[in-house]
Amino acid sequence: MLSYRHSFHAGNHADVLKHTVQSLIIESLKEKDKPFLYLDTHAGAGRYLLSGEHAERTGEYMEGIARIWQREDQPAELAPYMTVIRHFNRNENLRYYPGSPLIARQLLREHDKLHMTELHSSDFPLLRSEFLKDDRARVLREDGYQQLKAQLPPLSRRGLILMDPSYELKTDYQDVVQGIQEGYKRFATGTYALWYPVVMRQQIKKMLRDLEATGIRRILQIELGVRPDSDQRGMTASGMIVINPPWKLEQQMKAVLPWLLETLVPSGTGHQLVKWVVPE
Repeated sequence: MLSYRHSFHAGNHADVLKHTVQSLIIESLKEKDKPFLYLDTHAGAGRYLLSGEHAERTGEYMEGIARIWQREDQPAELAPYMTVIRHFNRNENLRYYPGSPLIARQLLREHDKLHMTELHSSDFPLLRSEFLKDDRARVLREDGYQQLKAQLPPLSRRGLILMDPSYELKTDYQDVVQGIQEGYKRFATGTYALWYPVVMRQQIKKMLRDLEATGIRRILQIELGVRPDSDQRGMTASGMIVINPPWKLEQQMKAVLPWLLETLVPSGTGHQLVKWVVPE
């Protein structure tokens, strides 16, 4: 049974990057009136108490969302994301961090749909309780990768598929590629956003080679590092692989990443990256 709990890492630098990208993609999809599906394959608990035992034990949010949420010089690209953060923290105290399902819930419109899966026995009931009164949403305790077969293509033929596995299993690095292939065969015009951690750089290089080998076009890589690559234990960077990104996303991330890097990594030991793995 998987033991990973995102509550230990909620609001860290990787979440800031992931949810900035997620928010910008959702805002781009909303520019057209036609509804779309938000599919979250590894949704987590939905909401995280930053004063709780897990978050306090690691304190990772102090070097993530805590460094930016009240800054007055936030770039415009952060506005959708930060609007959601403020919605859950209305009294000037940073108490809660919303995961990707709650960020989507706040940003989606009445006629859009949310479909979320989570297998963890503790996180699933928490996630389900968040959406009990939301008619747009379905929350299932099922394998997220299977949803790429079962739920695609959506009736609207528009959608964002967010894939955020724990990578607790080394096979996840291969499973995500296979999952994207399965989804893409059914829904080639969808936007796929895959989060990845950099623990061992060689794993990421292999995953990128495997993605290139699928023949899928328009693959954009976005990465934010907080320390140089290392063979020691721990995540030094994280990134997002976006297939079929909105046309503005590349320039938006090039605009916001320097500010995020300077604010989240004042030591100057980090790096940023926006590049096409496979162009048009």
